Amino acid sequence: MRFLFGGLVTVAAGLIAKKFGPVFGGLFLAFPAIFPASATLVEKHERKQKERAGILNSRRGTQAAALDSLGAAQGSVALMCFGLVVWKGFLYTSAPVTLGLAFLIWIGAAIAAWRLRRSHFWT
Repeated sequence: MRFLFGGLVTVAAGLIAKKFGPVFGGLFLAFPAIFPASATLVEKHERKQKERAGILNSRRGTQAAALDSLGAAQGSVALMCFGLVVWKGFLYTSAPVTLGLAFLIWIGAAIAAWRLRRSHFWT
């Protein structure tokens, strides 16, 4: 059921893009189709591990899913930086140069977000 939802979101984004154009459809492709499934799996896995260890009513699963959500949010910011560089870069230079620069910006933004998190900025 989890992965069916992700596939349905992807199909819906494609249909929206076909009807209203790729710019509008691209906004819907940014929907995290896989994340809801992975967050529920993380929560379930952590909860079951604690139950097997004899720890009941633990919030560890919820906390692990919340931490995973923070990582997804930080990754989304890095992806937004990538998209912005590609969008503007294609106007001024070739595809390989634009994509290379966008990759570097993406990896830099992702590392910066991770370091901010490690410095307890988001705790």
